Amino acid sequence: MLSVKVLGTGCAKCKNLDKKVRQIVDENRLDVEVNYIDDIQEMIELGILSTPGLVIDGEVKSVGIIPKDAKLLSWLNGEF
Repeated sequence: MLSVKVLGTGCAKCKNLDKKVRQIVDENRLDVEVNYIDDIQEMIELGILSTPGLVIDGEVKSVGIIPKDAKLLSWLNGEF
């Protein structure tokens, strides 16, 4: 099972990324655990200085942007 963290401060972009990730997981019936993290200290430790951030299995995939759905799907399918 992939572990996904959406990191954000609660802004619209952060909530949008969280919603998109969960929607893609549900639509494609992926075995993925999604967590929304709003802990600033954890963001800093991961090197995320701009939100939203996306971390998949401990690897930072995006910072400060909302990736395209196709890219999100490929990452969530384990294609790195």
